[in-house]
Amino acid sequence: MRLKADLTLFLVSIIWGTAFVAQRIAGQQDSVYLFNGLRYLLAAIIVLPFALRISRTPRLRRASRSSTYTIPRKQYKWMLVAGFLLFIGSALQQAGVVYTTAGNAGFLTSLYVVLIPIVLLLFWKEKPHWLAVLAAGLAVAGAFLLSTGGQFAIHAGDALELIGALFWSLHVIVLGKVASRYEAMSFSAGQLAICGLLNFGVGIFVEPLQSINNLALLGAIVYTAVFSLGIAYTFQVWAQRHTPPADAALILGLESVFSVISGWIILREGLAAIQILGCGLILFAVLLSQLKQWNTSGKIERESLVEGR
Repeated sequence: MRLKADLTLFLVSIIWGTAFVAQRIAGQQDSVYLFNGLRYLLAAIIVLPFALRISRTPRLRRASRSSTYTIPRKQYKWMLVAGFLLFIGSALQQAGVVYTTAGNAGFLTSLYVVLIPIVLLLFWKEKPHWLAVLAAGLAVAGAFLLSTGGQFAIHAGDALELIGALFWSLHVIVLGKVASRYEAMSFSAGQLAICGLLNFGVGIFVEPLQSINNLALLGAIVYTAVFSLGIAYTFQVWAQRHTPPADAALILGLESVFSVISGWIILREGLAAIQILGCGLILFAVLLSQLKQWNTSGKIERESLVEGR
C-alpha cells in the first residue's frame, strides 16, 4: 500500500508540474484571488459527485449507522483548517508569481520540503531522520539549480513565496496527520470549497470582475481545476493516508522537475546543463529519502507520521 501511495504522489507531482504552465498564463493576466477562487470552486464541484456517490456505499453506511454516510463534526473542523491553509498558500504563491520571476517562485516554494521536518520538530516534537534532513537539503539544492540556473536575485514577490512555503508545509502536515481519519473524497471536496470561497470572497473586493472575461485565463482556470486540483488534490489526500508527510513532500518536490519539462515541451524553454544537474539532485534526493524505510534486516520500518510515531 505504501508503494501505491508513493506512486500516486509521483503522478500528482507530474500533474502539478504540467499545471505550472497554466499558472504562468494566469499570472500574466494579473489575476490572483479570482483565478484561485474560480478554479478551486470548480474543482470542488467536480469532486462533489464522487464524494456523494462514495457516501452511499454499504461500508460507509455501516460505519455511520445510518442510511447515508454522515460527515463527522470533527471533519468539518479539519476541512476548515486545511482549506484555510490552502487559501493562504495558494494566494501567496499566485501573488508572488506576479511580482517575481518564475525561477525564484519555484525555488522559494520548494523550501516547504525543508520546513516540514523543522515544523514537525518545533510544534510536534518529532525528531526527523538524518536521511530525511540530508535528502531535503539535496532537494532544495537541486531545486535551486533547476529553477534559477544557479543565479538568484531578490525580487519583490520573493517574500510572498517564502511565507507561502510555510503554509504549504503546514498543509502537507495537516493532511498527513488527520486525512486517515476521514473519507478522502468528502474531505477533498470540503477543503477545495473552503479555499475557493475564501479566495473568491477576497477577489470580488480587490480585483475587477471583468478581468475573468479572458479566454486564456478561463482556459487556465479549467485546466488547473480539473487536473491540478480536482484530480491531484484528491489523490494527495488518499495517498497521504499511507505515507509520512516528510516523504510525501520529497516526492511532491518532483513538481519542479516536471514544470521545467512541460515548459520545455509547451513553452519551448530550454534547459541548461546546470538545470539538468538540478534534476539529477532532486531525483537522487527522492531515492535517498526512501532508504530510511528499510532497517538492517531488509524489512520496511512500520513508522508513519499519520499514525503519530
